[in-house]
Amino acid sequence: MPLSDDQPHTRTRLPVAEQTAPVTGRQARPLRTLLAVLGVVTLLVVAVAIANRDKAVPDRNPAASSGDRARNGTAPAADRTAATGQQPVTTTANGIATGYPHTDQGAQSAAANYAVALGSTDMFRPDTRHTVLATLADPTVLPTLQSRLDQAFSPETNGRYGLDAQGKAAKGLTFISRTIPIGTDVANYSDTGTKVDVWCNSLVGLTGEVSNIPVTESWYTLSVTLRWTGSDWKLIDFSRKAGPAPLPADQQAATSEEITDAVQQFGGFRYAR
Repeated sequence: MPLSDDQPHTRTRLPVAEQTAPVTGRQARPLRTLLAVLGVVTLLVVAVAIANRDKAVPDRNPAASSGDRARNGTAPAADRTAATGQQPVTTTANGIATGYPHTDQGAQSAAANYAVALGSTDMFRPDTRHTVLATLADPTVLPTLQSRLDQAFSPETNGRYGLDAQGKAAKGLTFISRTIPIGTDVANYSDTGTKVDVWCNSLVGLTGEVSNIPVTESWYTLSVTLRWTGSDWKLIDFSRKAGPAPLPADQQAATSEEITDAVQQFGGFRYAR
């Protein structure tokens, strides 16, 4: 039933928070400011994400890019930090790689492989030691180097490693001497002669049930002086100093049998830049 004019009216007042009002210009400006700030923040987040993605993508040519940085003076040259990808030498003499390129990298390859030979078990036996030296030494210095190393690998020296005068281990024991080059550094270089430092890790000792000279590792730097003979890099002198040695790992040592099996299973490498 419709209300007449003389009937009393009931008025309802909404709370202030529930009343609606048109959006004025003063209210719109903060909203636009907030939207603008959010837009800027979004652009910054996208830019940072793109930059991080570019850094995470590996270089397709690490050696080339390292070389470019080295020319700008901001990073070491590639030939000092990683292998260059050049093919290793393919010729050998008496099991030792020979025929190195007449370059500084050829000299580094020669020094690394000669370090392996000089740290092998062959050096403890007079016959094989002379063969090694005849293979890698310059003929003009061979008699001097041979005399020097014959004195260094004397019967007394062999005895400290549990070997007889001929460099042989007792029955039931296996003598291990293996050198692993970690890296090389050209101390000085010329077309006729060069000096290369080889950072090495080595394993030396006896394995077997009755061995009292366990296989241990050591770190040293071998400085190798080489001469170009017209067809190859040849050894004319070398010296050795301890280190640098990293901290030993918190790792359980292998048994004598495990070391024997590992040395027999895993062959050595031929090193080349």
